[in-house]
Amino acid sequence: MNSLVAYDSSDSESENGKHEEIKYAQGEDNFAHSNFELRSVCPSTSRMQSSGCGHQVKMASTGSNVDCSLNSTQNPVQRHFGVTFRPAVMTLDDESCFQVSEGVLENSLALVRKSGRTGKMIPSAQKRLFQDSMTGAQNIKPYVPKRLRENEAVCNKSNKLQESRDILNTGVDCTAPAEYQLGLLSKVSDFIKPYLESQHKTSKVPKHLVFQMSQHNGPVTTIQWCPVEQHSHLLLSASMDKSIKIWDAIETGRCLKTYLGHSGAVRDAQWSLCGRQVLSGGFDSMLHLTDIETGKQVNSFCNEFQITCLAFSPTNQNVFLSGGFSSVVKAWDTRSCKVVNEYNAGIQQTLDILFLPGGNEFLTSTDAVSRDSADRTIIAWDFQTSARISNQIFHERYTIPCMALHPKEPVFVAQTNGNYMVLFSTQRPYRMNKRKRYEGHKVEGYAVGCKFSCDGTLIASGSSDGTLCFYNYLNSKLVHTLTAHKQACIDVSFHPVHPSIIASSDWSGEIKLWQ
Repeated sequence: MNSLVAYDSSDSESENGKHEEIKYAQGEDNFAHSNFELRSVCPSTSRMQSSGCGHQVKMASTGSNVDCSLNSTQNPVQRHFGVTFRPAVMTLDDESCFQVSEGVLENSLALVRKSGRTGKMIPSAQKRLFQDSMTGAQNIKPYVPKRLRENEAVCNKSNKLQESRDILNTGVDCTAPAEYQLGLLSKVSDFIKPYLESQHKTSKVPKHLVFQMSQHNGPVTTIQWCPVEQHSHLLLSASMDKSIKIWDAIETGRCLKTYLGHSGAVRDAQWSLCGRQVLSGGFDSMLHLTDIETGKQVNSFCNEFQITCLAFSPTNQNVFLSGGFSSVVKAWDTRSCKVVNEYNAGIQQTLDILFLPGGNEFLTSTDAVSRDSADRTIIAWDFQTSARISNQIFHERYTIPCMALHPKEPVFVAQTNGNYMVLFSTQRPYRMNKRKRYEGHKVEGYAVGCKFSCDGTLIASGSSDGTLCFYNYLNSKLVHTLTAHKQACIDVSFHPVHPSIIASSDWSGEIKLWQ
């Protein structure tokens, strides 16, 4: 069997008629005055015969002879049929002979390729083609069995989890002076002390800008005050610039700490019930529980899908829910770092999660909308048994990006993409109040948030045109409109203690404090 690779040593002398050769005839005379001759490449090309210093070209196709003899009195360089001929007598230091040989070689190779004949090629060309085919074969990926692929996926997930832990443990950026960095929870703001023990608080519509904080480089998706009243001067913000920040939004408006633990956009962040930890999740499919004092990771969870919403259980701070680009909502235990329950809704995405009073039931809003009515837009779940209680709560064909619970009455409000908000009962069968509808703002596809005031008399909502709208809860009338931002106002949050302070965030990364 012939070898696939042709070597120089394996070429026979009988193939000289099919290959192009350039030989320098060496006589007994001095090499500097020796003659040279060009032999034919293939039968289809012209044959060149040499005799002494004269040359004669004989065309194989016509049989005619062309005299190309060179004399010393003629021009030393003559061109015939596109080939440059030089005198037969050449010196050793003249490099023209090498140029002639290279030119003839290229022309002959072009003729061979054009003729389409399948003769043997020059050994060097065969080697080059074999090497090119080997290079193309190296780009072919081998088949990997499914079991090995699964093992590799598990290893990649564990490596990703370890990398996120290393990033979070070292990714704390303190942007405030040293006196503000130390002891975030050891300080009680003098501005909110008079309101801590006050039982009668009447919320008022804010009208003046107090602080404008613009250190985020991406849209601020959520803002939330610390749930512990003594430390409610701290404001948490999560942004799509992959960072989480804690602000002193009451006295100084400074950024106290920045946490850079995510490799993707942070979609949601929640305070723990004790106010010492922050839970965050985003588009990197990672969940981080961070200690705000040290900035180090307490626990980290590697999820299978991108996170869009989080919620701590109101009765057990060690359990929280996570939802996102999946039909499954998962319940995690922070002590074991494992999934303790799953809630399969059979939809594509979970937009928001809301626990009902008592913590035994919770609601999820999804993006499932049918042609004539909403199907599974709001689903009620039993938290312990993961049973689906009801999926026929909202019957209008709009998705719901946000829900908020009333602080005193058994109702909750739902923000819809139809540019209005509606009220629902928190008790079965979760009836919608058809008499109240809060209209006057715009959603237009943004995940615009809405919140109740601490006394429950006002409802605040952002708007896609940058305004901040306040509604009367009882008569559902628009009380006041505040031109807050230049871009879409994404989220709002009433202060839990002070009755006339509210924070707002927008799509450009700005956070503003109003009073």
